[in-house]
Amino acid sequence: MAVSTIVTLLLLLLHLASSSATGIIGVNYGRIADNLPNPTKVVQLLKSNGINRIKLYDTDSTVLKAFAGSNIAVTVALPNNLLSAAASNQSFTDNWVQSNILPYHPETLIDAIAVGNEVFVDPNNTTDFLVPAMKNVYDSLQKNKIDINVSSPVALSALATSYPPSSGSFKPELVEPVMKPMLSFLKKTGSVLMVNAYPFFAYGANTDTISLDYALLRENKGVPDPKSGIVYKTLLEAQLDAVYAAMDALQFPDVKMVVSETGWPSKGDSNEPGAGEDNAAQYNGNLVRRVLTGGGTPLRPNDPLVVYLFALFNEDQKTGPTSERNYGLFYPNEQKVYNVPLSKETLANLPSAVSNGSKSQVAVAPSPANSDGDVSASTVGQTWCVANGKVGEEKLQAALDYACGEGGADCRPIQSGDTCYDPNTLEAHASYAFNSYYQKQARGSGSCDFGGAAYVVSQPPRFGSCKFPTSN
Repeated sequence: MAVSTIVTLLLLLLHLASSSATGIIGVNYGRIADNLPNPTKVVQLLKSNGINRIKLYDTDSTVLKAFAGSNIAVTVALPNNLLSAAASNQSFTDNWVQSNILPYHPETLIDAIAVGNEVFVDPNNTTDFLVPAMKNVYDSLQKNKIDINVSSPVALSALATSYPPSSGSFKPELVEPVMKPMLSFLKKTGSVLMVNAYPFFAYGANTDTISLDYALLRENKGVPDPKSGIVYKTLLEAQLDAVYAAMDALQFPDVKMVVSETGWPSKGDSNEPGAGEDNAAQYNGNLVRRVLTGGGTPLRPNDPLVVYLFALFNEDQKTGPTSERNYGLFYPNEQKVYNVPLSKETLANLPSAVSNGSKSQVAVAPSPANSDGDVSASTVGQTWCVANGKVGEEKLQAALDYACGEGGADCRPIQSGDTCYDPNTLEAHASYAFNSYYQKQARGSGSCDFGGAAYVVSQPPRFGSCKFPTSN
């Protein structure tokens, strides 16, 4: 084996080992557009934003060559239209691996192959081909002594029951023909179940029962699971735990999960509740912080989340509603659609960016929204900014110092003996200062974040008898 190949393999192992203890953020790199930058520029864009994992929807030669030597882990895909051939003929997958994997790996760090995508809802009815195709791809890799995970992204529509999460179950017609064989294959090969989960769709279909705060990972009272007693604070975690419960019911509690797609559109049609730039910024920003600083879900607390955001770019040639063309984190000109942290390093640097007055690194916070998720003048005055106690005292104190100093917040009421001094806690004082700054900034985008140390709420904060202002 060439020295360069050995070095590349060692880099991959170090990359995987360093990221295994905490959550991981990746991005889906779709290319259904006629105005995207070339793949070499995309590699630089990813590196400059600290993104070291991407997922493709094919094995395009130009793209895979561009990622050679980048130390960015790549998931590639065998499309649905090839499943029939892959399932029926081992020689087909042998040739596919020879043509689409061997010329690039390991110089390009291909770490997973997605066989098909949301096959259960494919109108071409390719479900019966899925597991045989996965097995043949895996066997073809083994013939070449290549150790790459083989899985398939599954949509949440594969569930018959998702609420309460502890009662999650797969559709009966999928259990014996495909779910049990697939999970058995994943367990045997040490691979993961890929799941595409979109709280945006669940919220849009149930605005009367699902709150926007719950869908956007904002502060909320939570939704209890009457069976398990768990109170869920985010819709995404509830969705994922429903999948875990469904796997448990089939006796596969040890198969891990990767969120292969999730996102929120920055633009949508009038009949797409919640679509909008502010909500997209809030969803993705809160999710990144949740993944990179938190553990797993309530049912799998020791399995850190691995999440691939959808998507890298807005894709102008996608069909369907307006939202389909507006999931991107970046415009085709490589400018951000909204500013959210995408790496652990960016998150770590946010407090210092706040303390020195720079807003360039601060994640966008959303404007308040009504029950349909649309920003309206009537609701703007009914939001407040409060501290996120989970970030720790050091980050809170740095953000508080900035708010009361250079930020110009009115911090007189939290001084000793004044009206909002009690309760005398860092979180209470920081909340008052953050809200003062937020209101002075006319509740503008980015004015309630403080490097992840604050978030917007739609109910009046309660700290003793202190009253928080709703205007500057």
